[in-house]
Amino acid sequence: MFNKLKQFKDLRDKAKDLQNTLSKESVTVEAVGGKIKLTMDGNLTLAKIFIDPELLSPSKKEKLEAGVKEAHADAMKKMQRIMAMKMKDMGGLPNIPGLN
Repeated sequence: MFNKLKQFKDLRDKAKDLQNTLSKESVTVEAVGGKIKLTMDGNLTLAKIFIDPELLSPSKKEKLEAGVKEAHADAMKKMQRIMAMKMKDMGGLPNIPGLN
């Protein structure tokens, strides 16, 4: 039982290390020819959003919505790739029986 508790503590420590490492990462993506820019951090939070004022007119509403959606999806994919690479570089998470 103490062995499993130690494994759990080690897993928790490794997860904290990974979270600290990822918190320092960020990606910036563009959509609609650079008129929309999003910056996402390693905690999957949108840190910055830039929208060209040209897209703020009511006639461009659909283009704005599609651009934000596209940029967000792109940022998520890029950050997920970074997360996977960081996890791999840190040795991944251990296989603990009963927790997977």
